[in-house]
Amino acid sequence: MSTLHILSGGAAQGLVASLASAFKARTGLEIAGEFGAVGVMAGRLREGTPTDLVILTATLVASLVEEKLLLASSIADIGKVETALAVRGGDPKVPVSGAADLRAAFLAADAIFVPDTKASTAGIHVAKVLQQLGIADAVAARLNIYPNGATAMRHLAASEAARPIGCTQATEIISTQGVELSGSLPPGCDLATTYTAAIATQAANPAQAEMLIELLTSRDQQALRNRAGFLS
Repeated sequence: MSTLHILSGGAAQGLVASLASAFKARTGLEIAGEFGAVGVMAGRLREGTPTDLVILTATLVASLVEEKLLLASSIADIGKVETALAVRGGDPKVPVSGAADLRAAFLAADAIFVPDTKASTAGIHVAKVLQQLGIADAVAARLNIYPNGATAMRHLAASEAARPIGCTQATEIISTQGVELSGSLPPGCDLATTYTAAIATQAANPAQAEMLIELLTSRDQQALRNRAGFLS
């Protein structure tokens, strides 16, 4: 096999891409990654999609281990990723020091770009926060929902709306050209999600998958993880 197959939440796409060259130099393998909403990626694994490695939320990885689809001995945490606000490149940042500020920011936006509100970590959280703030119905028509955060951010970058904002994983914002990280969600509305790597039970390249996990979690790569948006 000349390819390592990955199923991953979109939060890790930028980090994996930044390590692809180092991984190929070490193993000779290319990385074929499918990145998207974590619920969708877990479903792909359950359907039998050929997979060597997954990078999903820690909770979901634990469930997949119980289902005998991942090797418990291979589990390794990569780091936490915050759900954050994004603005189009060149637009002013949105200051949100509290829930009232966040409520006002969503109400002021004429377009809100978010990932899948039923299958993605950030999208589910956004839907919860909008309910919590009491504005879910008020902004429903302004929601622009896409399969994953990266796609949502690309559409934010190209938006012709007057006052668009986005909300997804910080890593997806950082890795998308044309958008900028505006800031974390305020206390009480915030979310930091641990992303975890694990080797698939039926992996065709388990040794190489383990090498990629080493790269993803190595102390030598801490600065790279931080630049990608993972918290220390």
